[in-house]
Amino acid sequence: MIWLQLRNELWKMFGKKRTYIGFGMFLLAQVCILFLLRYLHGPRREMAHRLELLGYAPEQFMSGLTMAGATLIPMAFFLLPLYAALVGGDLLAKESEEGTLRMILARPISRLRLVWVKWLAGVLFAFLLVLVLGLSGAAVACSLFPSGGLFALIPQEGIFSVFGAETGWEKYAVATFILGGKAVTIMGLALMFSCFNIKPAAATILALSFLLISDIIRQIPYFHDLQHWFITYHTDYWLRVFIDPTPWPDIAASVCILLGFNATILIVGCVGFQMRDIKS
Repeated sequence: MIWLQLRNELWKMFGKKRTYIGFGMFLLAQVCILFLLRYLHGPRREMAHRLELLGYAPEQFMSGLTMAGATLIPMAFFLLPLYAALVGGDLLAKESEEGTLRMILARPISRLRLVWVKWLAGVLFAFLLVLVLGLSGAAVACSLFPSGGLFALIPQEGIFSVFGAETGWEKYAVATFILGGKAVTIMGLALMFSCFNIKPAAATILALSFLLISDIIRQIPYFHDLQHWFITYHTDYWLRVFIDPTPWPDIAASVCILLGFNATILIVGCVGFQMRDIKS
């Protein structure tokens, strides 16, 4: 019965046109960025200059893999939170807005089960969104640039690394996969807000505002020593894959904190939805 309900939730989710906005915008943004990197000399000259200063051959690292990473990082920072929160905020609040929530709960299922199934559907969507982001970026970049190693430059995190082609692809694949944890966290946060009596847009905005406030405070230099207390520090754990050597204990610690955070917001959402008066 749970599988049938989950299948129904996925059918409803992917039956909405707005679910596909994120996939389309990812592809459009990646194509635009990669074409600019391919045909504008300024960005490539700047990248080649940085590599030459470090003693690396630009033709070896200005590759499709490097350009795929160059599009993955800004997409994950700016667009991924938007579309993960958009779907998460829709999961329950949209049912209430459209007047279908009472009909769903008229069936012999508990409110707790409904929230869990909605969350599972959101988790599957979040990982699919990240998978499409990583694969589409790699496919477009490799069609425009030659093969080679990975040049990873992430100034905001103090990361500057170069890897050979084989190691670079491994780093890219692992980073893309565990990026799903960030998407799941953002989706779950929006779902938590949608469990309360608010509109879908409000649930999405509240989730994004929570993340933006956390990131703004974390980026203030005076709070640098306290950055481990902010959730956005831990949602960016996937970036540490590009550090050489990779700090796996630090990544594992962030994953454990995110697991606890996700469990907490899911419990809060379940309690809020259980106490909610849907007849008013």
